[in-house]
Amino acid sequence: MSTAPSTPPPEADRSDRAFFGQPLALTNLFGVEMWERFSFYGMQGILLIYLYYQTTDGGLGISEHTATGIVGAYGGMVYISTIVGGWIADRVLGSERTLFYSAILVMGGHIALSVLPGLLGVGVGLVLVAFGSGGVKATATSLVGDLYDEHDERRDAGFSLFYMGINIGGLVGPLLTGLLRDNAGFHWGFGLAAIGMALGLIQYTVFRRNLHGVGARPSDPLSRNQRLAYAGGTVAVIVIVAVLSLTGVITADRLSDIVVGIATAATLLYFLVILASRQVTRVERRRVIAFMPMFLASVVFWSLFQQIFTVLTIYSDKRLDRNLFGWEFPVSWVQSIEPVWVVVGAGAFAAMWTKMGDRQPATPIKFAMGTGGMGVAFLLFLLMPAGQNTAPVWGLVLILGIFAASELMLSPVGLSLATKLAPRAFHTQMVALFFLSVALGTALSGTLARYYDEDNEAPYFATLGLVAVAVGVVLAVASPWIKKLMSGVK
Repeated sequence: MSTAPSTPPPEADRSDRAFFGQPLALTNLFGVEMWERFSFYGMQGILLIYLYYQTTDGGLGISEHTATGIVGAYGGMVYISTIVGGWIADRVLGSERTLFYSAILVMGGHIALSVLPGLLGVGVGLVLVAFGSGGVKATATSLVGDLYDEHDERRDAGFSLFYMGINIGGLVGPLLTGLLRDNAGFHWGFGLAAIGMALGLIQYTVFRRNLHGVGARPSDPLSRNQRLAYAGGTVAVIVIVAVLSLTGVITADRLSDIVVGIATAATLLYFLVILASRQVTRVERRRVIAFMPMFLASVVFWSLFQQIFTVLTIYSDKRLDRNLFGWEFPVSWVQSIEPVWVVVGAGAFAAMWTKMGDRQPATPIKFAMGTGGMGVAFLLFLLMPAGQNTAPVWGLVLILGIFAASELMLSPVGLSLATKLAPRAFHTQMVALFFLSVALGTALSGTLARYYDEDNEAPYFATLGLVAVAVGVVLAVASPWIKKLMSGVK
């Protein structure tokens, strides 16, 4: 069927520079994503320790290996859900309404975690948050991209500012939920995450008009018969998952491996569908091929970076000296260190890209620096002292600073790249495909965490660090070939 592109905003809106030289509508998307990240990272800051802490400490008493697998699988499902959210946006509701309803799901998930007991609350809450966050991430990013022309030099800077909003939420969330958990319990921390998402919804509703119709309609709407067919398929998938869970095929200790398999299969299928589509032009197809090596680099990057929520949480709990002037600060506070670096650095990176203009490094080089940088950060763990709660906070702060610099080289640039390389018929879904690389990397972070041994951690950090550095070098060498395939996109 023919594709009707979504209605673009008026040219006057595209030239709007009311928000630090960026369109005013960026503030609304900045705000809703900031509060969504506040709730997401606030909850995730205490999730792993909630799973493996003993019941006498308010936790569920699950083994560390199973707990890290659950967290990795959940994080992977968040990003796999961006595929679902992107598809619904492109074919059913449009990006703007999908964003709104997804944020409601996120809030419902945090409420479930805060009021439902034990594994029931974990199951219901994580499913709702995963699907809701996936919808928010895919659509918010797509809407930001819609605020700019394809060749607008402000685009990367705008995405960096948007990314700063994400990290403000990521910074404050774990600080407050961690304090509340230490003083009132886990469920109060989860409740605060729900309140944060509610504030984001209020802000979004009040200033919704600033979008001026951007993303109001699906770009390729389903017919009535197609809607019925997809609804039936959705019900069938839910039934199959329920049966596999009840029969013991899907278990907690297998979750991260299952999500890795799903993400890998979805990646291969998605690339095949896009490349084989008759709605994709020759130039668009070349750009999709150029995206592939950067997709793989992104997988490697996120498989290391997302260990902030698995290995680094255990490291912070058992290896880090968290004594601060006689007071031991909460484990979750460590997860706010990296966002501090990002909040400080995002503006600097945005200004740097804007000042450099067309002289800035090509996207493949930025990806190479980001992936290689993560490898260097992991290698620096080899310099930290061994022993129970002996690693200095300042050392971890410096390592997480390298995490942040690497993230700013790859993540906001990757979001921008997905909107620039996207075929017209797969606009929002191309953003979801980038998030699929994050899904695969995040699920792998849970699988890889099983090999971490706090009593002999050097081989773990050395192996993963060297692999990431090698991938960065290969990508840099291949940069001229990739730039040629990008067909004019920088």
